[in-house]
Amino acid sequence: MILPIIHDEVFLKQPSQPSHNTVTAANLLDTLKANRQTCIGMAANMIGRHENIIAFLDGDTYKVMYNPQILKKSGLYTTEEGCLSLTGMRKTKRAKHIKVKYEDSEGQTYIKSYHGLTAQIIQHEIDHCRGILI
Repeated sequence: MILPIIHDEVFLKQPSQPSHNTVTAANLLDTLKANRQTCIGMAANMIGRHENIIAFLDGDTYKVMYNPQILKKSGLYTTEEGCLSLTGMRKTKRAKHIKVKYEDSEGQTYIKSYHGLTAQIIQHEIDHCRGILI
C-alpha cells in the first residue's frame, strides 16, 4: 500500500523503536517504488511509523533492513542531500565506507559493508530512524 509522505519535522525527530513489522516494510517498499523518480531510500517514519525499518535501492535491487546499526565508519566527507520529507538540499557529513548490522524479516542478523552512494543512503535512513534530520 502506498502511503503519504510525512513532512512534520516534530514527528520525524522522534526516534523509532525496534521492529520486525513486515506490513510496515511492504508499505515502505511500495511507497519508495511509487516515488522512485525522486527518491532512492526511505525510513518507516517517513510513512508515519516509528519503527526502525529502512528500504533503499542497492544498485538495481530494493533492499529492506530491520533494526540497522552502523558498526564502523571511515572516509568522512561533506555532501549535500535532499529528502522527500524535507524541502531543498542540505549539507551533511557522511562516511564513504560503513559496516552495518541489520536483521531480515525473519530476524536473522547480518553484517555487511557498503560504500559510495549506497553507504550514503543507508546513513541518511538510519539517521531518520534515530530522529536526526539533515
